[in-house]
Amino acid sequence: MDLDRIIEARLAERQRANQLRCRPIIRRIDCTHIELNGRRLLQFASNDYLGLSFDQEIQQAANEAMQIHGLGSGAAGLLGGYTAAHARAEEALARWKGTGNAVLLPSGYQANLAAVQAFAAVGGMAGGSGVRFLVDKLAHASLIDAVRATGMTVRFFPHNHLDKLNRLLADAPVDQMQVVVTESIFSMDGDAADLRGLAELKKIHPFFLLLDEAHAGGVYGPGGSGYAAELGLQGLADVTVVTFSKAMGCIGGAVCGSDAFCQGVVNWGRAYIYSTSILPAIAAAIAKSIEVIGRQPKWQEQLRQRSRQLRTELAHRRQVVGLADCPIVPLILKEEQQAMKLARQLQDKGFWVSAVRPPAVPRGTSRLRMTVCARHTETQIQELARNLDEAMNARA
Repeated sequence: MDLDRIIEARLAERQRANQLRCRPIIRRIDCTHIELNGRRLLQFASNDYLGLSFDQEIQQAANEAMQIHGLGSGAAGLLGGYTAAHARAEEALARWKGTGNAVLLPSGYQANLAAVQAFAAVGGMAGGSGVRFLVDKLAHASLIDAVRATGMTVRFFPHNHLDKLNRLLADAPVDQMQVVVTESIFSMDGDAADLRGLAELKKIHPFFLLLDEAHAGGVYGPGGSGYAAELGLQGLADVTVVTFSKAMGCIGGAVCGSDAFCQGVVNWGRAYIYSTSILPAIAAAIAKSIEVIGRQPKWQEQLRQRSRQLRTELAHRRQVVGLADCPIVPLILKEEQQAMKLARQLQDKGFWVSAVRPPAVPRGTSRLRMTVCARHTETQIQELARNLDEAMNARA
């Protein structure tokens, strides 16, 4: 068998279906502009929601830690790769999320994997029928990959369909641990989990909640502490996963929960045990980012105002879903070719916007995924809306 020939044939199929992926080489100029092929483009595709990746305080914290600890961690956390910078960041995270402890990992993907692995290990040791994961159908791929890899029972419920979840919980074996898995803010539609509904279900059925707050951290809640905190439900989730590559302006992820659960992650979370620790410089940057967000609520407020502005600009003419002040603004176009064509038209007009296609989203829901940054100006938001309207009318 010729491996390359097999792969090339499959890639050709993807190209014909307008689903082939490639990586353009860009240069980030600042948090709202990039350079592509020598052209300066206004950026509406970044998850750097607060523009903190260029914050001088955070960069200085990273540089100082690098001078002390060096660039790399040198080892996994259990083999000497755990420094004072990691410990301080985890303490700051636990205070921020109101949990007993936190465990840093190199990515949000690994954090979700480690959290699920810890649940599976604990449930398996508890006897009975093990663990059953009940997962929102639109949960992030990292969560879906993680629960499937455990070999435990997995059931998916339709997006935000708590009636179905209620029936699944009602039918659960009494000796089986139930773990409900969802995002708080969903990454493609920008809508929110029904956390109040989940709180009511917790009064009826025994289950643990694993909540991925990747796109809520820094955006919602006091000090950017998340969407659950925004609703006054900070204690609802038994375990929370946060990431730092979005509003925090860094990289990495963390599992936040009780001290006992976090010790479980360290002991049974294979994604943690067998990974080299996140860079000490990044750990220091994460701790500083939490501090900066708490001291400068203006960026959180401005982000939500700019997000409302874009949705208002598009509301009369576009199919836009999700929360009114969420920085993720999707424009559903159905077919892959439509999304790619419109993205190219906007690029020609000086805007960088992502075209998202299956399998990242369900078939028939290809879209432009626009994201807002707190540093965008009102004029830039207006210009995007105007140029998008022109491109849509030209396409029609």
